[in-house]
Amino acid sequence: MHYKNILETIGNTPLIKINKVCEDIPALVLVKFETVNPGHSIKDRMALKMLEDAEANGDLKPGGTIIECTSGNTGMGLAIAACVKGYHTIFTTSDKQSKEKIDMLKAMGSEVIVCPTNVTPDDPRSYYSVAEKLSKEIPNSFWINQYDNLSNRLAHYESTGPEIWKQTEGKVTHMLVGVGTGGTISGTGKYLKEQNPDVKIWGIDTFGSVFKKYHETGEFDEKEIYPYITEGIGEDILPKNVDFSVIDHFEKVSDKDGALMARRLAREEGMLLGYSAGSAFAGLLQLKDQLTKDDVVVVIIHDHGSRYVGKIFNDDWMRERGFLDEELRVKDIIAKKQDKTFRSVETSETVRDVFRIMKDNDISQMPVMKGDAILGSITESGILSFLLENPMQNSEKTIDNIMGAPFPMVSEDLSARQMIRQINKNSSAVIAKDKAGTLHILTEYDIIQAV
Repeated sequence: MHYKNILETIGNTPLIKINKVCEDIPALVLVKFETVNPGHSIKDRMALKMLEDAEANGDLKPGGTIIECTSGNTGMGLAIAACVKGYHTIFTTSDKQSKEKIDMLKAMGSEVIVCPTNVTPDDPRSYYSVAEKLSKEIPNSFWINQYDNLSNRLAHYESTGPEIWKQTEGKVTHMLVGVGTGGTISGTGKYLKEQNPDVKIWGIDTFGSVFKKYHETGEFDEKEIYPYITEGIGEDILPKNVDFSVIDHFEKVSDKDGALMARRLAREEGMLLGYSAGSAFAGLLQLKDQLTKDDVVVVIIHDHGSRYVGKIFNDDWMRERGFLDEELRVKDIIAKKQDKTFRSVETSETVRDVFRIMKDNDISQMPVMKGDAILGSITESGILSFLLENPMQNSEKTIDNIMGAPFPMVSEDLSARQMIRQINKNSSAVIAKDKAGTLHILTEYDIIQAV
């Protein structure tokens, strides 16, 4: 079996369980992993739907030009479809979007016009206004207008919603996603509520956006509008695709919290996801007290982290905005450690000798080695228990008879917060290797010293 073209691979994305990031949440949390779409974004779904509906309606004719205002992901979906179908593409975007998004659109043969972010939507310089103006000036062109084009939310009603319902076997209780154009939450939410009206639909908003207050009060408050950094969610307009009647709650997430959570997802789940995915999971943690062990939560993510390597995954960019605290790391603990001697014992040494070494050096734990290989560990309490429970002649037994499992090896770049998780009743220390290749044994006491 083979696909006729890349467009046939859009959709049917997997659900994946989230583990470490959501360990404090009693519910089952699943992510709808949209990065496996060909454009690495959920926007491929609605881009193709809007384009094909425009063709069917006669709005887009062969050889024509597709025009769209985009934060990058819808543009990529349209660009892929245009390559296959033979259209020219012109995209307007705002200057807060990542360079990676712009470069990717250009790589697909698209023309990209960058417009200022800090202007009102009706300002002639805004990326909405420029797109509309171009569509009126260029012959045989069509402005897709993902904000008000209802084929956007129809795409998710027809595909994303049914997929989630089938994949969870109808057990989904909550669906959560960042809200920008509103197509994903409105189309998917409508379908799920038609299957089960009790399914809760939660939208993630950002500070500087009008959605939350409008949903709760019915008031479009311009005082809510101010510049923000998060990409792909929040708006200073009310797109027609946002069906507020489908949405049960909006949760606002700060720029910083969204960025930090995206980095956590990469490090703890192995998922390199976009800025809005970080915001979605940060919002979910803010709402965790509303969930129970019987709930099944589906978080829909928008795009891939490769679009943000120069931003949220760049330490300098994060520090410039005050997002990255100078977190204590293993290498910092090593640097501040007063006694850097790495003491170990050989498997052939006796219990009595090992106990004396620990007593003379005032240490409570040591790795047990055979040559350069770490085979186990021994603690002061372990030796004492053995000596108290056995006749003294057993103190001549070799230490390998009573040693425990080796201490965990950790990277010198690991944070102190993550390191402390490795220390528990089964392991009183960790071992780290510095850049020079020297081994160090680290305990809770060393963290206290470093702090």
